[in-house]
Order: sequence, then structure tokens, then C-alpha cells
Amino acid sequence: MVSLEFFIAALVVILVPGTGVIYTVGIALVHKRLSMVYAALGCTLAIIPHLLGSVFGLSALLSTSYFLFNIVKTLGAIYLLYMAYSLFMGNGALKFTSGGEEANKVTITKNGFLVNVLNPKLSIFFLAFIPQFIPKNSDQIVLSMLILGVAFMLITLLVFIFYGFFANLLQVKVSSSTKLINRVQKLFALIFGLLAVKMAYI
Repeated sequence: MVSLEFFIAALVVILVPGTGVIYTVGIALVHKRLSMVYAALGCTLAIIPHLLGSVFGLSALLSTSYFLFNIVKTLGAIYLLYMAYSLFMGNGALKFTSGGEEANKVTITKNGFLVNVLNPKLSIFFLAFIPQFIPKNSDQIVLSMLILGVAFMLITLLVFIFYGFFANLLQVKVSSSTKLINRVQKLFALIFGLLAVKMAYI
């Protein structure tokens, strides 16, 4: 039921770096390798509410209700700003430390989940993307959407881990220099701040 066309299209979409990739890479650069797996897992789990929302009509509601869409979008932007502030001040789950420490798994997973779940455009994306790969004469539309959604999640997890793995190769070099850690931390603070602005106004 998962066609090659769907796999290629999903892979292309997921390979474009977004907030989830940036978060996973940030974790991979400064923590042990297993930590970035939890970051990727948290970002991937955030797809579940968007997928269910698409299947059961929430996406259609968000796309027609400017008010509701903006509420969710504003919450997402606020959380990204919080992440940027935490990075800039050197605290929170993305606190960059020396020695490649392994941060709290639950906190890393939770923040990865929140980074992605508060983006309402994901729900609308699923509503527009997945139905294209369901046959018009299908009598199991809901099941087909769920299967394709799960496949999309698995591809997302693997791609995020792929990004995190290669970022983690630089972890030793980054974590051995306090000055470099501070610079990387400020860079990621700026990136999350810009993503917050983008989410709020675009």
C-alpha cells in the first residue's frame, strides 16, 4: 500500500531541514549519540496528533478557521522563542555542555515533541499530502491514511537519526572547546529565534 512514489516524495519533503532536524542536530552536537535518538523520537512522535487531526478533520478546521490556526501558530512561535531564550542564556534541555554529556532522555524527547507538535502547518500538510497517494476508488480511506502516516513517521525517524549521526561525528571537536560550545549555542539560539518569527508571520 506504500508506493515507491510515496516513499520518494516523503523522503524529499523530510530531507528539507526544519525545526525537528535543527533540534536533533543541536542535541547531537553536544550530547552522546543516544541522546539524539531521543530527540529524533520526540520530533517523530509529534507527527501523531497531526496525522490523527488530518484523518479526523482537524486539518480542515484549522485551514478554514483563521482564528484557531493563529492560536496554534502563536503557541508554536512562543515555544520556539522560549527554546531560543534557553539556549542564549545557557539553560534548559538544549544547554550545551562539554564532554558530550547525555542529558535527561525524557526532557529531550518532550522538547522534541513540543517543537514539532505546535506547528499547525503540519496538520494542513498531511491533509494535502497523504490523500494524493490514496486510490480514488479506495473503500478504506482512513486505514490508508493511517498506514501512510505511520510510514511517513518511520521515514522521518530514520532521516532525523541520519542527520543526528553525522552531526554527532563533530561532537568530540565541539564539546572539547568551551568557546566553540558558546558560539554554537548562540547560533542555535538565533536559528530558533528566526524560526519563531517565520512561524508567527509567514
